[in-house]
Amino acid sequence: MSHFAEVINGVVKRVLVVEQSYIDEGYLGDPSNWIQTSYNTRHGVYYTPNTNTPDPDQSKALRKNFAQVGVVYDKDRDAFYEQQPYPSWLFNESECFWYCPVDYPWDDPYSYEWNEELLEWSKI
Repeated sequence: MSHFAEVINGVVKRVLVVEQSYIDEGYLGDPSNWIQTSYNTRHGVYYTPNTNTPDPDQSKALRKNFAQVGVVYDKDRDAFYEQQPYPSWLFNESECFWYCPVDYPWDDPYSYEWNEELLEWSKI
């Protein structure tokens, strides 16, 4: 069994664990809407299950990130990734994720949220 994401108009609608034959035979609708995803893949790296250790067999890394409901499937990049959270955030092409143009103030004990208008982290 494998994980498959149902993608409609470039957005993941659901993720299921099923046999490939179940997809191929159309039991869940149009087989072309289903794309295999790798549960242990993050930012283009496949991790040994239940660890944070990159697996020696990187051929298991599929589509940059594990698919989740609501994320984008980019056919051109053949990758799953979150939707852009703010217009100012930048995209890491090699690992397929969005990141803030300003580092989060980790050394400060307060909580912050991104302020798109000021393009800075603001105390909550």
